[in-house]
Amino acid sequence: MLFKYNLDAPKQNFYNITSQIRESVAKSGITSGIAVVYCLHTTAGITINENADPDVVRDLLFALDKTYPDHPEFRHAEGNSAAHLKASTIGSSVTVIIENSKPLLGTWQGIYFCEFDPPRKRTFYVKVM
Repeated sequence: MLFKYNLDAPKQNFYNITSQIRESVAKSGITSGIAVVYCLHTTAGITINENADPDVVRDLLFALDKTYPDHPEFRHAEGNSAAHLKASTIGSSVTVIIENSKPLLGTWQGIYFCEFDPPRKRTFYVKVM
């Protein structure tokens, strides 16, 4: 089953979408399988990381900004080359195992939509099989 979600992303951030993934799995009725979470955008991504300490997200954003700063030498006309680099590093999807009708996540893990070119209205998909 395919589920579509919309997300308002007013600032660069990692938006916790774990509840939407759990909802998709529950609605699917799948008890054992996989869920693929996919982002359609080239300046955003999907990742799994710690969801207990908000400083982890802050540190990730800080490190990505330091690693991929804007450069005047970038030639992309829209001026968001750093966002493209960050999105390519994070990736556009994650796959999660489903067991006992739930996503198999570690105690501290959450699934995040990563926005690098705000403000945007975004879409992501969850395919449960």
